[in-house]
This record gives sequence, C-alpha cells and structure tokens, in this order.
Amino acid sequence: MVEADVPLKTAGAGHEISDLNPKSIAFFAGALAVIIALAFVTVYVMSYLFLKTAIRSQTTPSPLSYTSEPAPESSLEVKPGRDLKTMRAEEDKILKSYAWIDKEKNIVRIPIDRAIDILAERGLPVRAQSGEKSK
Repeated sequence: MVEADVPLKTAGAGHEISDLNPKSIAFFAGALAVIIALAFVTVYVMSYLFLKTAIRSQTTPSPLSYTSEPAPESSLEVKPGRDLKTMRAEEDKILKSYAWIDKEKNIVRIPIDRAIDILAERGLPVRAQSGEKSK
C-alpha cells in the first residue's frame, strides 16, 4: 500500500482534547477562594484577640496625667544672635569679676586671668606619695 492512499484525519471545529479540564479549573478557583476567605477570617480574628489582649494588659493612666493646662508651645528664638551675645556677656562678666561664692567658708570667685597667673606662680597642688616624706 502506498501512503498517499491513506486518508488524513482532520480536526473538526472545537478545542483540543488535551487542554485543561474546565471542571479542574473551576475546582481550583473555588478552593483558592475558600482558602483566601479563611485567611481573611483568621487574620481578622487574630487582630481582634490581640487588640483585646493589649487593652487588658494596659495600665490605667495616673489621674495626675490628666491636666487642664495646654501643653507649652515651642519657643523659638526670635533673634538668636542677640541672645547669644547676651549669654556670652553674662559669662564674661562671671569670668572677669570678683565675687563671694560662700562667705562662711571663705570661698571667692576671682577672674580667670588672675587664677591662671596664680596657678603659674604656685604650680598645681600635689599630694604626697605614701612612701615619700612631705616637706
């Protein structure tokens, strides 16, 4: 027999039989929808339980924490340069003036320049070593 004599099979209109089964696709889609719905319900229930646990474990705030006074507003410096000059002038006045710190204990404040001069003349005070005799 010659091959040309064999009739060819032609596919008719429709779909291939080897395609996916529509019932399997529908079952998969349904199962996926159920799993997603269960996940949403589980997350909702867990969130609710965590919220209830957090509320139960909170300590009650002190009655002193409730105040009728408003919170203080932030205070920005309007002229920071002027404020800095004022602060430095006050510090310079302290560093360059004589004043009593404690009259009963005879503690005085002397200008920083004078304190440096006295320290240069006398040197730093030194403790006597335990093995050495003090002069």
